[in-house]
Amino acid sequence: MDVVLQTQIEGARLLNRGKVRDIYEVDAGHLLLVATDRISAFDVVMNEGIPGKGIVLTQISKFWFEQTRDIVPNHFITDNVAEFPGPFNQYPEQLKGRAMLVRRTKPLPVECIVRGYLAGSGWKEYKKSGTLHGTPLPPGLRESDKLPEPMFTPSTKAESGHDVNISFDEMKQIIDPELAETVKDISIRLYKRGQEIAEPKGIIIADTKFEFGLKDGELLLIDEVLTPDSSRFWPRETYEPGKSQPSLDKQYVRDYLESLDWNKQPPPPPLPEEIVKNTSLKYQEILKILVGKTLDDILGDA
Repeated sequence: MDVVLQTQIEGARLLNRGKVRDIYEVDAGHLLLVATDRISAFDVVMNEGIPGKGIVLTQISKFWFEQTRDIVPNHFITDNVAEFPGPFNQYPEQLKGRAMLVRRTKPLPVECIVRGYLAGSGWKEYKKSGTLHGTPLPPGLRESDKLPEPMFTPSTKAESGHDVNISFDEMKQIIDPELAETVKDISIRLYKRGQEIAEPKGIIIADTKFEFGLKDGELLLIDEVLTPDSSRFWPRETYEPGKSQPSLDKQYVRDYLESLDWNKQPPPPPLPEEIVKNTSLKYQEILKILVGKTLDDILGDA
């Protein structure tokens, strides 16, 4: 399978080439989001791509957009290249399975993070101060323990560098307070819906990130949803609190990079072939578990 690190659509206006996505303008009301096979860790884009990764991200997002539209409307229109307007419909070899035609919104300038388990930066904070996002937690919790209730822990959305954690009160100073309350409520409901669907399939969603935008005053769920780039996915059968968990997401790459003497600044170190291959397999595995499809299924669909 060819690795797609970036796309080239002749005659189309590229608005942004982000860490993972190439974003094209379709018209005043629509965008085309293309998930490439780029992978970032610690906000640095690696030189190597992960085969099939962009297709996995797009197809998992499509699945969740369909599963959550009763909670909140979303920006997804279609991923069928034949239904894209020109010139995009002329590039099936680049876009099939990895591109979405979406409604154009004004994104909210915050990341909406929901945590259901004590992991990552949340665990580091708890060990240091007994809090999560500044909120006191019960004493004696272990790494990877399930939290009493899912917690909403927003952050800023940085154009470059690292996002910065903010309190909910700070979030209400950045966006309309009533909108902030709505977004918090919807984010927790989305996370719980994800749990309801994923856990019977053997997957624990430890935490995740949502993004929202406004379109003519309507709040829409945008970007990606409950993917291995925006979430921690743990196999339920091997879940054991008190330590870090094996995961079906890009934590595998982060763990490898943490083992190196690297300052987490560009340029990134090379990813060995074994790391690239195993990461691709992890992404494909979570696609099969959640969506019930393989890459061959998707690329072979008419």
